Amino acid sequence: MTKIMTATIVGLLIASLFLSSSGWAIAEDTRTPIKHVVVIFQENNSYDHYFGTYPNAANPPGEPAFTPLPNTPHANGYTPALLAHNPNLYNPFRLDRTQEILCDEDNNYHAEQVAYDGGLVDQFIQQTGSGEIDPHGVINCATGTNGNQTMGYYDGNSVTGLWNMAQHYAMSDNNYGTEFGATLLGHINLISGDTSGVTEDAVGGGSLIANIDAVGDDCGKPAVTQLTGKNLGDSLNDKGITWGWFSAGFKPTTPYNPVTGAPAVCGQKTSRTATDHASSAAYGAHYDPFMYYASTANPHHLSPATEAEIGNNGQANHQYDLSNFWVAVDNGNLPSVTFLKAPKSETGHPNDSSVLDEQVFLANVTNTIAKSPYWTNTAVFITYDDSDGWYDHQMPPIVNHSNDPINDFAATCGGDHVGLGGADDRCGHGPRLPLVVISPYAKSNFISHHESDQTSIMKFILDNWHLDFDDHKSFVNIAGSLDDMFDFGNHGNNPAICIDYNTGEVDPMSSCPNVELSGY
Repeated sequence: MTKIMTATIVGLLIASLFLSSSGWAIAEDTRTPIKHVVVIFQENNSYDHYFGTYPNAANPPGEPAFTPLPNTPHANGYTPALLAHNPNLYNPFRLDRTQEILCDEDNNYHAEQVAYDGGLVDQFIQQTGSGEIDPHGVINCATGTNGNQTMGYYDGNSVTGLWNMAQHYAMSDNNYGTEFGATLLGHINLISGDTSGVTEDAVGGGSLIANIDAVGDDCGKPAVTQLTGKNLGDSLNDKGITWGWFSAGFKPTTPYNPVTGAPAVCGQKTSRTATDHASSAAYGAHYDPFMYYASTANPHHLSPATEAEIGNNGQANHQYDLSNFWVAVDNGNLPSVTFLKAPKSETGHPNDSSVLDEQVFLANVTNTIAKSPYWTNTAVFITYDDSDGWYDHQMPPIVNHSNDPINDFAATCGGDHVGLGGADDRCGHGPRLPLVVISPYAKSNFISHHESDQTSIMKFILDNWHLDFDDHKSFVNIAGSLDDMFDFGNHGNNPAICIDYNTGEVDPMSSCPNVELSGY
């Protein structure tokens, strides 16, 4: 008996060792039962734009119906006064499924600050509005600013899949963009919480406030932007935790030529399923934040040398094509920490994508995880990079002020710096964003009212794998916890559900369709 116990203990010790040469951890010590985190990072939607009337939907004929589960908790959404007597120039109005292709709003760092007007929240149409919707529901995207479209919102008859996920798992009505501003800021904050330390001060105050491509990205525009700090990938590498960022269209259609130096070309396009079937480039250069750091960049878009490299150190440097994700799940090689970027046609980004095309991607990913052996120990986070300038009635808590007279609006962001190294042009938090957590350990039909932001996901990952992150300027140092969205004492008993990627309704798991890979 003693020999058997000794052999068992030795075996367990060996199995817990890390293979430092490859960076691949055989076994990992985690704070919670969660062994895999999947982050689906979508595009440009505010909380009210998707959840303003949650859990109450209009349910008109011809649209998927939504009926809330009993005892659905109250969410911080629209009140009758906000719907009928809004302080903005136009009242909020419902968008239906025929209005799935919308105009792109204005998510400029300064414009969003002015829209909130120091807490009055009354300048959205003048500052971020772009596009008009007339009394007949006709959308005109050629009107420039002062557009009423920013006041439009969807309900559970269009955002049906997300609403059903929120019903069966956990969501937040108090989650924010880490800072005001556009796509790139949200992506950088997701993985580092620090938009300062720009090598070329071309975008304001030493911090990023606009979308500029990374230095050396073969598939981006010529750029001079690189960040010098540390990111989450560095911390994961330090401890040998497998991870990866998977972007649609990352694999080049014309590979980099090491002999001639000819850059890679990312020419893959995907089409919307909407009636116009418009196509767009699958890859967006400012949609991969790890490319902005020398330590985690893959500037020539090299593919992993072998399937076993996925999640580990190698020539791809943890940056992969989205197609590698489906292979990794199917072959039992999913990294511990996974970030997913949909093709542009399925990110939910207005104009490029649509609310219904986005649903296809969300359902495909969550159904794939739900049907896999990974379900039992995985947490899927669905959230967004920025609000796109869509109206949200909740004034964000300003936890870090900024006093740049050119780029900051004093009534909203002025005041003393609150820690974080004192770097200007990092005013936040920014607008409220959707956040849904799907897991067998997620609370069911639960709404978190605890304050969180984009760096709260990073905080969860750091804490779960006992990782260090020593950037004193990072918002992660003051990030709210997401723990209240989980019940780690329930033994992972929240069952998996299947989302119909056409209607967003809940289907039986026994008939859950296989992933729809067209366009990936």
